[in-house]
Amino acid sequence: MTNSFNKKVFAGISVSISVFSSAFGQENQSSPNVIIIMADQLRADLMQREGYRLNTMPFADSLAEKGTWFNRAYTAAPVSGPARVSMLTGRFPNATHVRSNHNIRDAFYTKDLFDVAGEQGYATALIGKNHSHLSSDRVDYWSPYNHDGQDSENKSEIGKVFDKYLKTLDMYADMNPSPYGVEAQLPYRMVDDASHWIGSLSDKPFLMWFSIAEPHNPYQTCEPYYSMFPPESLPQMKSSAEDMKIKGEEYLLLSEMMEQGHVGYQENLQRLRSIYHGMLRMIDDQVARLVDELKKKGVYDNTIILFIADHGDYVGEYGLMKKGVGLDDVLARIPMQWTGPGIKSSADPHEAHVSIIDIFPTICEIMGADIPTGVQGRSLLPLLQGKEYPEKEFESVMVQDGFGGMYYTRNDATDYKEEGAVGKGLFFDELNTWTQSGTMRMLRKGHWKLVYDMDGNGQLYNLKDDPSELDNLFENRSSESIKNEMIENLLRWEISAQDPIPVPRQRYRFKRNEHNYLFAH
Repeated sequence: MTNSFNKKVFAGISVSISVFSSAFGQENQSSPNVIIIMADQLRADLMQREGYRLNTMPFADSLAEKGTWFNRAYTAAPVSGPARVSMLTGRFPNATHVRSNHNIRDAFYTKDLFDVAGEQGYATALIGKNHSHLSSDRVDYWSPYNHDGQDSENKSEIGKVFDKYLKTLDMYADMNPSPYGVEAQLPYRMVDDASHWIGSLSDKPFLMWFSIAEPHNPYQTCEPYYSMFPPESLPQMKSSAEDMKIKGEEYLLLSEMMEQGHVGYQENLQRLRSIYHGMLRMIDDQVARLVDELKKKGVYDNTIILFIADHGDYVGEYGLMKKGVGLDDVLARIPMQWTGPGIKSSADPHEAHVSIIDIFPTICEIMGADIPTGVQGRSLLPLLQGKEYPEKEFESVMVQDGFGGMYYTRNDATDYKEEGAVGKGLFFDELNTWTQSGTMRMLRKGHWKLVYDMDGNGQLYNLKDDPSELDNLFENRSSESIKNEMIENLLRWEISAQDPIPVPRQRYRFKRNEHNYLFAH
């Protein structure tokens, strides 16, 4: 169901949250600009501020300390399309109906972020990877880039040759330094586009989704980034390919398919990890360039910058790369940092558990707009401003996964090529029937994590003692009380996250909490 149809269906229903006047002013000239910098498939714990030994993203770390950052931030689902639609609509995948990368056109909602920004008088832009329900006719400036290059006829000469090179990688990797230098890389060209567009604006506030297609595969980077983190210098992983036997059949199937699609990937695992680290630093330098452009144009002081990822990457854990199965923290936990006017600064992470679906309602309140009906996320504005907030509201967070139905197993056939999971050349799609079937839910609360599926299979981990999630305590009698507490919390989340639309058309008055809180009264 398209957004235009949603508006028609819900015409005449006016149920929204009346928020306080925007802390940033209601007049256009004082409204803050908003830039969402999203990286695709960026693993949160590979940043030095998270305790990682290597300094992969020094500028992002320094920017985080100038604002508020969360180390218990989670995606709505560790799959690009569902996660991005959830961010733009503030709704979980079970409400948007986008539970796979192949259901994006089914996005179901009343208003999304770009609708609200337009209503508030903001100029809007997408620069980079879309992979959501957003379309070019809904933004003022549209400059799409994807994993195989820029989707435009007006490329520079270096852009043309580099994008042709990207297509030869078949969505896998280049084990050697990529050619043409950093100026050919997509994030560099995106910064140029962003600078040009911002420079063309008058005093009108703007919303920009700056959506970087990296460090997602194809794994490639040029010098000097290729040599910055040599394979032998990388910290030892906390898990190995042997641990796939502990994690279960889905992980073994994923590895089997990956071996067919990416021949020799296990032998290249350390080099793939090294390239991924180099991509992080390349991205970081381009984020720094973008911020420098904002300062040159005199708009930095009135711009809120959100740095986030849609989901993570195994980066060698369990002997895997990319994503595909499970709700492990390497895939589900994401970086989230807010910087800008009115946002409190702290070198330490905020203790709240937050979600990618909380972004839209937060920006609504920043813009001085009502939070649309159907939004399930909570506004983080009081947290960002250092004000009091109900701690119980943010003591846990939920993640969803799976397109539904029963699990496909090895017994259901293993012709991965017929399925389309493994193609010609080096192509391999890790998001396939075997890895995405079924339904799973995850709850994070403090150091504890619960994963539960439609068959009643449970996993319980103490992330402080077991960060790789290998010691399942679900059947451990000594953990029974925490297990019951986590199940109760997950049940409350599931009930609270039932889709509220359509609300009653007459007589009944639909009530919501301030800031769209789910649990606080």
